[in-house]
Amino acid sequence: MRTRTLLVLAVVCGLAILAAGGVLLLGLANQDDPPPPAVVGEPVRVGDMEVTVVDVSERAGRVLVDIEIGGVDDPDGADAFRLVVPSGALTPDPAASNRCGPTTVQVEPCTLSFDVAAGDGSTRVLLYQRGDERVRWELSE
Repeated sequence: MRTRTLLVLAVVCGLAILAAGGVLLLGLANQDDPPPPAVVGEPVRVGDMEVTVVDVSERAGRVLVDIEIGGVDDPDGADAFRLVVPSGALTPDPAASNRCGPTTVQVEPCTLSFDVAAGDGSTRVLLYQRGDERVRWELSE
């Protein structure tokens, strides 16, 4: 190929990259902001479930989250909770006492227990997803 052809191809490629970047930038600018986090102590509706984070405490390398949950009979109703920490997402300890298990139509209290002994940092975000809906609570102080 001749030098002139290579220069034209380089300019065309550069313009294509610039156009793609502009389209991406416009897409990012038009995104909606995520909804604000739920407030501890206030009931939140997530799909067909009502959830209230009542209290949060940390003892002996564990984060204990007292919740009230109900709204529908579901054997896996409380399985979708995750605690996001700097090292990743944690699932509740299934062996904890008063653990959250199946849910009923009646709103009932239970406790989620997460092992954070090996984790670093103090950032804590509780997530609950039901169907396509998701809610989060920022538990960090």
